Amino acid sequence: MPADRSAPTWPREFIWGVSTSSYQIEGGATDDGRGPSIWDVRCRLPGKVANGDTGAVACDHYHRHREDIELMRSLGVDAYRFSVAWPRVLPRGIGAPNPAGLAFYDRLIDDLLAAGIEPWLCLYHWDLPQALQDQGGWTSRDSAGWFADYAALACRRYGDRVRRWITFNEFSVFTLFGYAMDWQAPGQVDRRAHLQAIHHVNLAHGAAVDVIRSLVPGASIGAIHNRQRVLPRGDDDADRVAATTLDAFWNRTFPEAQLEAAYPSPVAEAIEPFVRAGDMARICRPIDWFGLNHYGPIFARAEPSALWGFAWADPPEATERTPIGWAIHPEMFRDELVELSRRFRLPVVVTENGSGGADIPAADGRVDDARRVDYLQAYTAAMHEAIAAGADVRGYFIWSLLDNFEWGAGYANRFGLFHVDFATLRRTPKSSARWYRELIAAARA
Repeated sequence: MPADRSAPTWPREFIWGVSTSSYQIEGGATDDGRGPSIWDVRCRLPGKVANGDTGAVACDHYHRHREDIELMRSLGVDAYRFSVAWPRVLPRGIGAPNPAGLAFYDRLIDDLLAAGIEPWLCLYHWDLPQALQDQGGWTSRDSAGWFADYAALACRRYGDRVRRWITFNEFSVFTLFGYAMDWQAPGQVDRRAHLQAIHHVNLAHGAAVDVIRSLVPGASIGAIHNRQRVLPRGDDDADRVAATTLDAFWNRTFPEAQLEAAYPSPVAEAIEPFVRAGDMARICRPIDWFGLNHYGPIFARAEPSALWGFAWADPPEATERTPIGWAIHPEMFRDELVELSRRFRLPVVVTENGSGGADIPAADGRVDDARRVDYLQAYTAAMHEAIAAGADVRGYFIWSLLDNFEWGAGYANRFGLFHVDFATLRRTPKSSARWYRELIAAARA
């Protein structure tokens, strides 16, 4: 059958993948010597997670990873982005490693390679060992050293098979939500703690880049940043100032420190007391690609009682939204890709993009997520426009392979290409899974 000439042409080496994270899918929270993470603790606090949900079982990927690799094979993806659970391989965060935990990722990596799927290993996706939180967590300057030692353990164990390495996922989300808004673990609302966490996480990133570079010859190293346009909810000066402040924390603080060796205003003035001589050079280490997580724009309003004077706001009523209320603006995705590629002069990999919904199976068992398909079609088309405009975009990973534990929303928000019945753990392909398989096949044609 001849190729569809109306289909967009993608770069020959373009990478198609799916993303997950350890705490959101693995389960096995107390199996085989795994230590508790800050999310295990937060899930036990009343009112912090919808419906009292936890990641104790999640998708049971810890015991079902081969089944999930078969799902990836059915899509035809090139790559799988996953995270290592720090407390699974180092139950106390430091000290003696856990052989059973290390062996799980051996199996996962080996089975991915056997299936022809490249592993993209992320060292940190928010599940800090509780033992380290008890010692101050990211508010302690020692955390950069803890993380470097953990990175070295992973490199020595997996560096013979893993080429793609990611230091952190979404720096600004877990620092802002965890230390300034109590939306995520560890659930602090403290200006000093927030600033310390920002700077120490940046130091940890820089230290890990150096470790990976020294221990894994030929490693391709990236870091993942969420970047989304921040818009004022109202048309007054107070809301505009709120949006500017949120933009600094959300979009600018981490990439500018890591790639330009400078914090943006107003963060620079506030964080200066925690910056020591030589710190910015330790943070600004050369990486190979920029990981972008993007869903849609976010909105800010002035809130004088909030820690930094801003609060989240709902999109305007007329805004097109996903089923869970996130604004849909694919043209802003296109513009972000073009701007990133021009500003930082790095290849861009879209490491997360997707749409959440309820996704209830029909009586015949089928899961028709037509609105997700529409969203993904619009955003991949926008990505193609960005490439045509000169953006150096090398890959696209959908969030997520499976419905999973979505942090404070528990299991209410579903982002997966495959529906998970959390009572039986049965996986069922959605319409979006079929759409993605066909997109990948057409792109290769």
